[in-house]
Amino acid sequence: MKTNNIVYDNGQLTLLDQTQLPQKTAYVTITTYEETAQAIEQMIIRGAPLIGITAAYGVVLGARQYTSGDFYTYMQQVLSRLEHTRPTAINLKWALNRMESVITSDAQETIRLLEKEAAAIYEEDIAINRRIGEALLPLIKEGDAFITHCNPGALATSAYGTATAPFYLAHEANINFKVYSDETRPRLQGALTAYELQNAGIDVTTITDSTAATLLSSGKIKAVIVGCDRVTANGDVINKIGTLPLAICAQYYNVPFYVAAPTPTFDSTILDSAKVPIEERDNTEITHIQDYALAIQDIQVYNPAFDITPATLITGLATEYGLIKADRTSIEQIVNTIR
Repeated sequence: MKTNNIVYDNGQLTLLDQTQLPQKTAYVTITTYEETAQAIEQMIIRGAPLIGITAAYGVVLGARQYTSGDFYTYMQQVLSRLEHTRPTAINLKWALNRMESVITSDAQETIRLLEKEAAAIYEEDIAINRRIGEALLPLIKEGDAFITHCNPGALATSAYGTATAPFYLAHEANINFKVYSDETRPRLQGALTAYELQNAGIDVTTITDSTAATLLSSGKIKAVIVGCDRVTANGDVINKIGTLPLAICAQYYNVPFYVAAPTPTFDSTILDSAKVPIEERDNTEITHIQDYALAIQDIQVYNPAFDITPATLITGLATEYGLIKADRTSIEQIVNTIR
C-alpha cells in the first residue's frame, strides 16, 4: 500500500498532516528546511522511516535556500538543525549522513545530487518494507490474530509500513486474519494504524494499551509484531513507549514477539542501550486531549516517547534480508553484508 503522505515537486514538499487524522485529511506545503524541522518536531509526520525521508528532502530545501557565503558551512547548519529534531530515531541520522555524502562545493550541482539521493532513499524504503512483509508473511495463516503497537504502517513510511507490511501482503493473498491495534497513549498513533488498516479492508480492532495483556492471556494471539526506531548492536530495540510491557506480557504468555527492523534502524555504534537518547515530550500530551484537561493543573508528568525492549524478550528481527535473531552475532552479519 502506497500513500501520498509525502510528495516532493521542484522545491515544494507536501506532507499529509497526521495530527489531523482521522477526523480530517489535510496537507501542509513547505519550502524551507526550518519548516521541515518543525514538521518533524510537531509530529505532522511520524514514524522513523518517514522522518528520515522527510529530513532528506529538508536538506534539499535547505540547499535551494542558499544565497551567499561558504556553501559547505551553510549546509552543515542545515544538517545540524534537522538532526536535532527527533534524537531517538536513528533513521534520521542515517538519511542525513547519506545526504551529506553527496554535498559538493557547487550549490547547483549539489541540489541536483541531493534531489536524486532523497528520491533514492524514498524508493529504497518501499522495497525494504515489502521485503520485510515477505519475511513475516509465512507467519500469517487463515484465522490468526495479531497485536501491533504504535503506527508502524504505511502512514509512517513511503509504502506498506514495516510491521504492517505482512498484513497488507496477507490481505492481497486473500488470507483472513485479525489485527488488534494498541491505541498507543499518549499520541494515539495506534489509532492511526487501525484507521489505515480498516481503510484497506483489513479486519482490525482498536484496544487500549492495557487490554493487550488480557488478549495475550486468552490464547487467541498468534504473535505480536511491532516496528522500531532503533536497534542497538546487541539486539535491544528502542520503540514507542508501551512496547516494553507488551514484550514482557508476550513472553509471560509464550506468544512470539517480532520486531520489523529495516537495516537503516540498526545502530552498530551502541552496545549499551542505556546510552540511546530517549526523547521526552511535552507534558500536555498526557494532561490534555486537544484543549480538554485530563489532569489537575501543575501536576508533575513523566512523558518519555520511547522505551527499550531487551533482546532477550524478542523472538526475531524481520529485516529486508529475512528473519534474524536479536543478538550481536546476527546483527553484525547483516551489517557486514550491507557495507
